[in-house]
Amino acid sequence: MGRWGPEFPWYSIVGVIREIRERGIDVDVKPAVYLVHPQSAQAWPVPSALVIRTAVEPHSIAASVRQAIWSIDKDQPVARVRTMQEVIDTALAGPRQSSQILGGFAGVALLLACLGVYGVLSYAVTQRTSEIGLRMALGARPGDVVVMVAARGLTLVGAGVAIGVAASLASARLITAVLFGVKPNDPATLVAVSLTLLAVATAACLVPARRAAQVDPAVALRDE
Repeated sequence: MGRWGPEFPWYSIVGVIREIRERGIDVDVKPAVYLVHPQSAQAWPVPSALVIRTAVEPHSIAASVRQAIWSIDKDQPVARVRTMQEVIDTALAGPRQSSQILGGFAGVALLLACLGVYGVLSYAVTQRTSEIGLRMALGARPGDVVVMVAARGLTLVGAGVAIGVAASLASARLITAVLFGVKPNDPATLVAVSLTLLAVATAACLVPARRAAQVDPAVALRDE
């Protein structure tokens, strides 16, 4: 390791560990070698950072760590004392902010979709009030009317979900940079999102469907 020559000796491997993302979550894992501290200067400059493991609250031992370092070299500066959680939070700040913004837009889109389904079905129920009254006058039960109205709405929603899944599969790689631990075309995510949309759409369909079931046949026919 390093350059050839007697001052760059061979090293013996004493252990192998699993892959660690030490350069960031958005950087591919690269080969790494861990050396005993006195050996590091033989291949590259001595590291300027220390990682200390403790069973207590990390910041509570910061003063003790400084004193231990200064007991060896009183002129050695000690700066940027941070917990590993703080290091991780800093690394994730950008992706987390992007995810929160995308999540906010997704929430707004879901709300608009719910309102859209509700508005379309409410308008359809208003336009078909006479038809619904006639059906009920001929023997249709309230449950049949609920199923009829809800089925129409869910058919439209199902078509929209199918189109949305196809569009997401085609454009998923555009958001790969803000994903971690999830593939752009992850089946579980697509299923969960589709079921969420169907559940919200079902709730939006039930309100006008229940109102349609409460139509008085006599009033509807008289208005016609």
